[in-house]
Amino acid sequence: MRPTQKDIAKLAQVSQATVSLVLNGIRDASVPPVTQRKVLRAAKSLGYVPNRVAQSLRTQQTKTIACIVPDITNPFYPALERGAQKTAESNGYDVLIYNTDGLPAKERKCLDRLLEGRVDGVIGVFFHLNARDLRPLLERKIAVVRIEASPKKTGSWPLDNLYVDNAEGAKAGTEHLIELGHRRIAMIAGTGGPERNRISGYLQALDEAGLKSQLVSRGDFNEESGYRLTRQILAARTRPTAIFAGNDLMAFGAMSAIREAKLTIPEDIALMGFDDIFAARFVTPPLSTISQFQYELGRVAAEMVLERINQLPPETAGRQREMPFEVIKRQSL
Repeated sequence: MRPTQKDIAKLAQVSQATVSLVLNGIRDASVPPVTQRKVLRAAKSLGYVPNRVAQSLRTQQTKTIACIVPDITNPFYPALERGAQKTAESNGYDVLIYNTDGLPAKERKCLDRLLEGRVDGVIGVFFHLNARDLRPLLERKIAVVRIEASPKKTGSWPLDNLYVDNAEGAKAGTEHLIELGHRRIAMIAGTGGPERNRISGYLQALDEAGLKSQLVSRGDFNEESGYRLTRQILAARTRPTAIFAGNDLMAFGAMSAIREAKLTIPEDIALMGFDDIFAARFVTPPLSTISQFQYELGRVAAEMVLERINQLPPETAGRQREMPFEVIKRQSL
């Protein structure tokens, strides 16, 4: 049978109340260090594992945070999740990962699961759910941090936003291409999420430089779309001298299309991505891109959730926190 705190108390020859204090990490002057060590040794020898369900019923906390992402196969999101998980685990919390494929129906299904009371907090990258959709979570005192592409208004709701200014990041990347002498700069864009912000930054940089945009039809944030849209660009009568991709995966697809056309990077076409996923530095040539420091993004998001759960009064209004970006210059320019 599964050992209980009562069994530990009997083996350690202490009260069950003392066992509870020690195993729950509660500092109490009445429990000397030698007694704490005795309890922990007894628990280990019996193979004691805490009953999380019982603890949840007693404390009204699940000690679990949900991390919701649109595409778990995009290396950007596992890196973000690692940052969140390390911070959560160091504070005694587990992390559940939900993949939505960036689809409205899956985001809403995920919301329904969260409303069943399985988590204490949520870190979410939502392409479709807005603040009003998330209100039922907030009413149940579930801490929510959204990772966004721009600041969002939440009014007095206790909904926190963590963001990288994607419009400014795209603008900075496009400006760097202009500084290198490019005047025909095309953009291949994904759909949903940061799409509008990245397109806006690209267009603003071109407008300020007095240049015309060569934005092509949108696809998805993946290699296949990058490949397909780049083939369309290369088939045009006048091809660009540079391509700004909506993310690094699209840039990888663009690389394949460029090579297939017997062109070289950056001699024939320069290429800029967005996100700085781990593989970006190892492709040939190494990809210039916009870094969002996704591990740090996940770490800070988890810190904000834990602060909301354990420190802030429930009525505390939503917070906005901006994270940095950086133009990473490699050999694709």
